[in-house]
Amino acid sequence: MKNIMTRMIYCKKLGAEAEGLDTPPFPGAKGQQIFETISKQAWQEWMSMQTILINEHRLASFEPKARELLESEREKFLFSENFKIPEGYIPPTN
Repeated sequence: MKNIMTRMIYCKKLGAEAEGLDTPPFPGAKGQQIFETISKQAWQEWMSMQTILINEHRLASFEPKARELLESEREKFLFSENFKIPEGYIPPTN
């Protein structure tokens, strides 16, 4: 069995070295940028937040306006300090 090395990157979201994604999350320059600069942990955090956004805003991910909103929020979440959780969001209690 091959010994596969974990790909470590400096994650812009976490501000630390962390395990990188195995492949770009989607094709194109933006997917490549995320692959090179966002860790698996930060991507998982985004995927969870994306679900919250879809649910809170009642988005249909196939609609162009919903996709634009998600792309914009993804940029803020991963690459800037300007991301805000949807107003009125209450985390589920177990």
